[in-house]
Order: sequence, then C-alpha cells, then structure tokens
Amino acid sequence: MSTRPATGSGSHGGPQAAQPWNRQRLRSNNEWLLWERLRSAGPLSRAQLARDTGLSKPTVSAALATLERAGLAREAGLLAPERGRVAVLYEPDPRAGHVLGVDIGRARLRVAVADLNGRIVARHDVPNRGRSANAVADAVVAAAHEATERAGLRPGEVVHAAIGSPGVWDESQRRVHFAANLPGWGRRGLFERLAAGLGTRISVHNDANLAALGEYADGAGAGSKVFVYLLIGTGLGMGVVVGGELQPGASGAAGEIGLLPLAGGQQTLEGTAAAESVVRSARELGLRGTLTAKRVFEAARSGDPAARAAVLREAQQLAFAVAVVAAVLDPDLVVLGGGLGNGADLLIDPLEEELHRLTPLRPRLAASLLGDEAVLRGALATALLDARAEVFERRTAALG
Repeated sequence: MSTRPATGSGSHGGPQAAQPWNRQRLRSNNEWLLWERLRSAGPLSRAQLARDTGLSKPTVSAALATLERAGLAREAGLLAPERGRVAVLYEPDPRAGHVLGVDIGRARLRVAVADLNGRIVARHDVPNRGRSANAVADAVVAAAHEATERAGLRPGEVVHAAIGSPGVWDESQRRVHFAANLPGWGRRGLFERLAAGLGTRISVHNDANLAALGEYADGAGAGSKVFVYLLIGTGLGMGVVVGGELQPGASGAAGEIGLLPLAGGQQTLEGTAAAESVVRSARELGLRGTLTAKRVFEAARSGDPAARAAVLREAQQLAFAVAVVAAVLDPDLVVLGGGLGNGADLLIDPLEEELHRLTPLRPRLAASLLGDEAVLRGALATALLDARAEVFERRTAALG
C-alpha cells in the first residue's frame, strides 16, 4: 500500500535475490542473515552466530565487521562462560534508522517516531481541527515535523512512514475510499501532498487493520488463532488476524463491517453502532446537556438510567455485528477497541448476553489492552517491516 514503489529491496525481504550471483551479493546475503538473526535472537557472540546460521567463523567475523562499519550492529557487552574465553556480544544498532507511525482519527492525530528496535523516541498528539482534507494533511505533516525534531533527527533520517486512516486504500488510484467521517479524504493527490510534506516514503493502511496488528503483537490478541479487532469510534471498522497474518481481503476492504446494511437498507451498521449513535440514543431516551459518547458512558457508570439504556442499545447493535462475524470467521477472540472500546467494562456483559440470544456461536470477548494506542502501535510495526530492508540496503551500499 505504498504511495510509490519501494526501491532497492522488497517490502520485507532484504537484499534482492533476482540479481546474478557475485561475491558482493553473497557477502550482502551473509550480512543480512546475521543482522536478522541478531534482531530476532540477539545479543549473540560470533560463535553463537556461526552455530545458528551455519556460516564459518571467519565469514561471521568479516560480516560483523561490515555491519559495524555500516552502523547496523554494535557491541552489546561480554559473555563470560564458566569455561572458555570471554566472548563479545553483538546486537543491531537501533540508531541505524527511524520510522514514523501516524494515526489519523476524526478527533485526534497521533504521531510517533521509533528507532529500528521499535522503541518510541518521540510522540506528538494534537486535536484534529482540520475543516478540509488539505488542512488535516497539513496538520499531520506539522505534527510529524514536531515529533521528528523532538527525536533529534534531521530531515531525511526517517526512512518510512506508515499512516493509519479510516477507509480502504486504493493503490491503483492512490486514494482512500469509504472514509465518510473525514470529508474530502478520498480526493486524488492528497497522499502525494502528505508524502511531499513528510519528505519520506509512505504507506497507507486501514486503521482497524493496523489496530488489529498492534493488538495481536502487544495486546489482548496475542496467541489467538483467529482474532478479530472491532474499532468502535467515529466509525465502525474491523481487522482480522489469522495465524498471525492480517487478512485484508482482495481489495483491502475486508473488515468494512460498518457498511453492512440493516433491515430495509435505510441504515448501515456504522450508523447504529458508532459514537454518534450512542449520543443520539441518549438524547432520544431523555439525557440532556452537551453530550459526547464519552459523557454518555460516564453518566452510565454513575447510574443514570437514560445513559445506561443508551449503552445497552449500543451493546445490542454490536452483538449483531459480532454474530455476523462469528458466523463467517469463527474467531476465538473478539476485542473491543477504539473510543467506545474504552467503555468495554459496560459493554461486554450485555453484549455477551445479546450475542447468546442471537447465535449459538461463542467467541470470547475482551477489552483492548492498548486502548487508543493500538492503531499507532500497528503503524510503527508496519513501518519497521518496510524500513529494515531499506536501511540495510542504504547502509551497506554506502560502503561501496
């Protein structure tokens, strides 16, 4: 889902394998093999790397020296066994490159910079006050520049930016479809504007998909066989992870459950189960004052009968969504996330009760452990997958 093709390497695959055999290519493959091993299992000594990869000790030593010169690996201490010589340990140098994660929401824009180990080194979150698509894009760029500056980075040192957005990214048209809550967001040229402002290669992804990846890697979804993440906020989206792999569908639209029409076709599921519907229900049931979904849930926790009835109605609508998902995907876990997912303490029990009335299928329900951070975490993880190969190619090529 990149706004322009990656250069030098595949999206996640390291040095290109399609080039003719030569000694330089063989050395590059050895270095990539060792670098990936250090990333997945380090810190490691030369001897451990030789055993793990099957390479000879002289080959390992030469490759490590190249990785050090390229700024890709560094010494990480000493290993002092009970018997034998003290060994130097090596690890990937996290400073070799940085990535940007962006979460574009209707209410807030969240931006973070992470090093190659995935450690967040700077954050900048701002309210989304943009009244046009261009204004939102420019606010993202400004927030990203602020975060990059806080990280102490110069322009060009961010290798890749992964952007989480509502809707479905269309690579052929280079624009987003079905992002009704961000007016004008489907306009052609918008993401070229973003890429130019950010000054780096970008990829665009559905926000619910990124949240599912983040929750699977670091949250409630860890270890699930078939995991569904419901992003319930201004809109309603879903990400599906099967066997650790995201399932985006043939055109990236898998999980657009908010588009599902209800009986009569006059309303969609998003229109009855997202944040605005909670506010609308609360008003219909007699709750007064300036209302937001958050305030409705706070009032429900305080015992307000109208607010509690509105939350119950929301749980019933979500139960219909989960029943459909359960029948099609048979997930072992459904996680509630997004802004309304923060009210899972009020939603899960009535949702489960209604679900049992609707279907004999019984997926486990849970609250997100990452909360509002899920999309951003998924964006950073996705950016890192693309960035590592590009950093490797850049730095080893610079050695000649």
